[in-house]
Order: sequence, then structure tokens, then C-alpha cells
Amino acid sequence: MDKAEAKKKLIVIGNGMVGHHLLQSLADHQQVGHFEVSIFCAEPRPAYDRVHLSEYFAGCTAKDLAMGNAEQYRQWGFELHINEKVIDIDRANKIVTAQSGIVKNYDQLVLATGSYPFVPPIPGSEHKKCFVYRTLEDLDAIRSAADKAKNGVVVGGGLLGLEAANALKILGLEAHIIEFAPGLMPTQLDAGGSTLLKKKIEELGVHVHVDTATELIEEVGGRLRIQFQGGSDLLTDLVVFSTGIRPRDKLAASAGLQLGKRGGIVIDQCCRTSDPDIFAIGECALFEQRIFGLVSPGFSMARTVVSQLTGEQNFFSGADLSTRLKLLGVQVGSIGDAHGHTENAAAITFMDEQAGIYKRMITDAGGKQLLGAVLVGDTDDYDTLLQYYLNAITLPEHPEQLILPSADDAVIAPGTVALPATATVCSCHNVSKAQIADAIAEGYLSLGEIKDVTKAATGCGGCAALVKTIVDEACTALGMEVNNHLCAHFPFSRQEIFQIVQVERIKTFPELLQKRGRGYGCEICKPAVASILASLWNEHILEQPHIGLQDTNDTFMANMQKNGSYSVVPRIPAGEITPQKLIVIGQVAKRYNLYTKITGAQRIDLFGARLEQLPEIWRELIDAGFETGHAYGKSLRTVKSCVGSTWCRFGVRDSISMALHLENRYKGLRAPHKVKMAVSGCTRECAEAQSKDVGVIATEKGWNMFVCGNGGMRPRHADLFATDLDDKSLVRFIDRFIMFYVRTADKLQRTSRWLESLDGGLEYLREVIIEDKLKICKELETQMARVINTYQCEWNTTINDPEKLKRFRQFINSDAVDDKIVFVKERGQPRPANVKEISALSSQEEMIE
Repeated sequence: MDKAEAKKKLIVIGNGMVGHHLLQSLADHQQVGHFEVSIFCAEPRPAYDRVHLSEYFAGCTAKDLAMGNAEQYRQWGFELHINEKVIDIDRANKIVTAQSGIVKNYDQLVLATGSYPFVPPIPGSEHKKCFVYRTLEDLDAIRSAADKAKNGVVVGGGLLGLEAANALKILGLEAHIIEFAPGLMPTQLDAGGSTLLKKKIEELGVHVHVDTATELIEEVGGRLRIQFQGGSDLLTDLVVFSTGIRPRDKLAASAGLQLGKRGGIVIDQCCRTSDPDIFAIGECALFEQRIFGLVSPGFSMARTVVSQLTGEQNFFSGADLSTRLKLLGVQVGSIGDAHGHTENAAAITFMDEQAGIYKRMITDAGGKQLLGAVLVGDTDDYDTLLQYYLNAITLPEHPEQLILPSADDAVIAPGTVALPATATVCSCHNVSKAQIADAIAEGYLSLGEIKDVTKAATGCGGCAALVKTIVDEACTALGMEVNNHLCAHFPFSRQEIFQIVQVERIKTFPELLQKRGRGYGCEICKPAVASILASLWNEHILEQPHIGLQDTNDTFMANMQKNGSYSVVPRIPAGEITPQKLIVIGQVAKRYNLYTKITGAQRIDLFGARLEQLPEIWRELIDAGFETGHAYGKSLRTVKSCVGSTWCRFGVRDSISMALHLENRYKGLRAPHKVKMAVSGCTRECAEAQSKDVGVIATEKGWNMFVCGNGGMRPRHADLFATDLDDKSLVRFIDRFIMFYVRTADKLQRTSRWLESLDGGLEYLREVIIEDKLKICKELETQMARVINTYQCEWNTTINDPEKLKRFRQFINSDAVDDKIVFVKERGQPRPANVKEISALSSQEEMIE
């Protein structure tokens, strides 16, 4: 190679997510062989995924989070220096010097030094029990401190602050959030969104203190006392600061590069610094007086630099900071001008306090263009709104339809067909709709292939649903069968996974993953597989292989309520109960100070139990003859009944006996979603059977069977399935129907939506269940018999297993109880302190009003 062909020496200082993306982009480029690349990484490990850092506390390992490794860099021809901090840049001679003494020459240099967590100058903030939330080492330190702690405080209520609070919760600590601003996530959310987010997070047991300034942290008796402005204080065992970031620009400053007034390395649209041979990308870079604190703009900067290095001359012009997250289990979305600062902007707001949903759209004065949006509690509309915003698509005639609960005949989304080819689908990797279309035209037809080829949906993952929709619509247009894979970890539909688990007799998620999947699983496939395993083998959900697959309610076999307590729902088949059992329920409620309510499903809910009280309450109920009502599971909930011919002068059949038989037969059955049934003793329909997944109505000739009705957001009337059935035929058809649904429904799909998506609809369902068209009815009946014969009361199994009982402690390392849950009296019994009281009406006029 002559001098003209000599490789250019490129040095990259920093190996975070953005630095790695630059290297990945360069490696993907055809001219990669023209560069001799050296990387200096100050951390003790190569790049890892900071976006999903909190998953480190939920079982994810450092290996799981890794983005790059030394072997990969070697294959690319890059030289990686781990744990090597660069301490000097000699711009005149184009030399960098590392702390260990390594000296390297460069032709061009990229600064990807990122940022560091800002800790406000609060006296005491340097205490050894004060931490930041930035690196894996930080998380290791927090975990170590949490082993000896009962509670922790997070100073800062932004994105990372809420992530840190979630981490403390995962570690078993009582968590507090301290935010100086009037609301949480003040940058991304408006006042309404912040208020609802605060409420929802408090309902999950996290204490939130907004409009609160921290003045002092001091050690008192081995704990930390936080002094607030105004005189109040708070005792805690550890403090995590998450009060923002600052660009890591000291190295650039010492090299004489231009910085902003408040820090940050000044760059132009080429991402060049004041030295034309030095670039800066990510959170250390300042573009048009702005630091971009999200990964997507950093990736865009990295691609810009690669284009400059390879002669393509692409430019960085800023980035959209819209984001969608799930914080402490609460869905949050922010798009564009979320605060409505644009002149003459107009707002459309939807608020459902009962469901905990807040949505606000910001439009121009004419209501034609979307300027921004805030979503809290439900972000299903995020992708649609984002595309309206990013691509300046004209809003529909009634833009409020975009955020209102959907009507069956509403067509409000622009659809991927309406998106222009230039529409950015994945902002993390700057992937347009046209690039996805090109990849599909080249024969990449699965979602996994599209992700591999284009990198779409491999950053934050927020665009995954939209990418899948584009791929599905394109494949359908080509006359191809649409990919219905459960997720990226399993190249099968839920139905196919069910068959695999059944035929291969797979009993655990790790076994299934090893044999038929890849990766480590996700929040989509884990609960879906948990449901399949439970439907087939009916093992206890707290057995060691299954614990990590369950959500909170299943994990504790009780429904978590908005104040952090739990409700206990014993089974009361058909609503029939003896006086003695009623007395026991009253005694239990009185002893544990529980709120009691008779539900619309004819059973009694006991609200307000603390975690450590659950086994005690279960034991007393079980001793009285009760068992779990499975109110926490995707399973059979109840079989409602009228009094039928036993008491009612209009009843033509014994609805109570039939309801008792059905509930005791199917109790404990796990399904893709909850299942409800009802039996009415005559056509007056007092049990409301025609709104249930399985409804039974008595006639003079037998039983009429209705299927696939349900309430909820989209109520659906059940369809008449069969008429004038005798007892045995009715039960046989229900067996087959329920098990066919369990086998063939999609994840989290109610029977109503399942029937709507079933090819052939109700008539086909009759052919399968009644006429045995597929010759599988005997197998369906056998499967149901297996479920019935393996039933166990999950409460009873738990209280008789010392290992399982260890989970029922408020704190992971202590038997102490949570004394923060306080109840007051309302209507003669306990109620949560946040329930509003309705004053008694004092006059006939008020009563009329």
C-alpha cells in the first residue's frame, strides 16, 4: 500500500451506546478498511445498554446488557483499550495520551465521552450512603447498600429518577421520590400528565414529594436525615441522586476546544468541533445551544460522523425528543410541544380518572396539524400520534377521535399506507418507511430479518409495533401470509407454542427457550408462556421455574390495590354461601381491619390487606372451608347465578346447582385471559348470562348456551351457540369450547375478540365443537379432564410451604411491617385514605338536584 492508500488513523474516545453505534455504523460501511481504529473506554467493560439499565435489578446480567465486546471489535479490525482513560489531547501533533501511558497518533478524532450525573451542592451529598444512578458499578453499590436498608430516597423526579425509584422497589425497599419542580417529569409532561403520573405512582406504594427542595443530608444514629426547605425532614437508609446530567467535557476543555457557556462541546451540523479534525457526539456535544439527553439523537450524530468520514456528507439538524416509556409499570408518552408553548396552540384533553388515563393533544389554531401530545396510563395511541406529528399529516375532521376510546366504526389512524416514504419510523437508527420497503422488496419478509437488516426497532424498541405493522401490511399486499410470531425470542405464534409445549411435554420456560427460542425472553413471551404452562400442566405458579414469569398479582395471589395493599377474594361458587361462612368473612375482615364489598360477580372482596398478612388471612379462610377465588389470575373468575327454580316462581330450571357444578369444575383453569360465566334459571335473564364468555339460560326443553360475550372497554353481546341442551351435553360443549379457546387464542385475547378473529366465525366454531369437524373433541375433553384432576388451591399450597411463604414479607431482608398504610372510617368500615367522601344531602331540594 503506497502512501496515498495508507489507512487513516481514527481514535474514538468513549465506548458508551453512542460510541458503539458509531463503530457499528463504520463497520457496516464498505470503506471500513480505509481506517485504523483505536477505541479508549474508561469503564471496565465495553459498551452496554443503559436504556434498560434498571433490568439489572430484575435478573438481567451485565452480559445480557452488553452491546459490544473485544472479540467483535477485533473481527471488525478495531483496537479496543478497556479501562483506559484519556488524559490529554495534543491537537498540534495529533496525539492522545492515556492514563496508563499509552500514546496514539490520530488523523481524526471522535469524542464520545458522554455525560456524568449532576449532584447538587447539598451539604452531606458526599456521604458514603449517597449514590448516583449511571453505571453498572453504581447499581452494584446501590444493591450492596440495599442489603442492610429498609427504605431509600431518590432525589429527582425525571425519567432516571423514576427508574431509580423502581430499582429501589425491586430491591425490596420503601421508596421516596423528592422533586424540586411542581410535578414529575417536568420536561416531558404538562401539569395534568404530571399530576396523574404522581397519583398512579403513589398508588403503587412509592411516596412522592413534589415542590420540595433538599437543603441538608446528615447522619443520625446510623441513618440519613434529609432536611427540606421549610423545616420538614425524612429519615432514610440511602439516597440516590438523579438530578440531571452534565456533559463530560473537561478533556475537550483542556485541549482548547470551544465549549458552551454552560458546558458541552460546541459542534456544527457535521458534528465537527472547533477543530475540523475532531468530532463530538452524544451527551458531551452541544448543538445550537442544546444538549440532547436521549440515545436517538446520539445515534443520529454518530451516523453523521460516519458519513463525514466516508465522504457521504450527511448532516445533523437536531432531533425529535418524543419518547414513550413504562415507568414503575405506568405507561407514559410525550410528543413534540407537550406543554403547548407554540403561539396560538389549541389543546384537546381526555381524562378518565376511574381508569387512570390522561391524554392531551396540542394542535395548531385550525386543528389541522399536531404539535405535541401527552399520554399517561395508556400509550396505545402513541405510534399514531407520533406519525401525525413527524410527517405533518393533516389531522382528521374530528381530531379528538385520536385520543378518545375507540368506537368499532372509527377509522382514525393514518395507516402505514398514508405515511410518506420519507417518514422516519425508527428515530434511534434513522430508518425510514422507504428503507423498510426496500428491504422487503429485497426478500427480507420477517420482522426479525427487517430488524437485522435495517436496525429498526433495535434501539429503544418504541417503534416495534409500527415496524411490525408496516411489514405485515407489505406482506399482505404481496399475497403472503403475515408473520404472527409471539415476539423476537420465539419464531412461533402463541397457538404454535401451545402445540410445541404440549407435544414435547415442555414444563418450564428455560427449557422452551433452549429448545425452540433464543435470547432471554421478554415481557411479552414470559407471561404468555406462563399461561400456556399453567393451562397444560397446572403446576403451582410459585414453583421455582415459574416465579419469574408471573406479574405482581399472580406472584402474591392477590390483587394489588392503588394504595399498595392487597385484596383477598375467596371463592364463593355461584354466590351461594352458608351463614357460618358469612360470619367467618366478617370476623376476618374485622380482625384485619379490611374493607368489605359484595361485587357484581356475587362474591365478597376484602380490601386493605398488607403483604405479610395475606398468608394469615388465607389460613383462617381455608380453615373455614374457603379457597382461592383466582381473582388475580387470567383464569376462570366466577359463575354467576340467579336463584332459579329453587326459589323463584318464574324459574324453570335449577340454575344454582348448575352454576355450582360449572364453577367447581373449571376453578383454577388458566386461559389467555380471564373467563366469566353465568347461569340464568329462565329467559328473564337475572344472571346476565348473555354478557359472559359462557352464558347458560334455562328453557322448558333444556339449556341454551351462549358464547363469547364480555363487558369492558368494548362490550359484546354473546352469541347463541346451541339450544335445548341436556346437562351432559351442555358440560361437554363447554369443556370443548373453553379448551379450544385456550389452545387457539392469541396472548391476552378475550373470547369476544377471539371469535371475531376466528376464520369462519360462529358457524365454524359450531362445526368444531358440536360436529367435531377437526376430530379433536376427544383430545379437548381429555385436556380439560387433566386440568380438573390437577386442581389445587394455590393459597393452601402456599401456606403449607415454608419456602413459598418467604415471599410474603414487606421487606426482602426484614420481618418488619409497613406501617404507612393507614385507613379511616367511611360508612362504618375502613376505607383507603384517598377515597372522597360525599357529604350527606341536607334538603329535599338538594336530593332532587
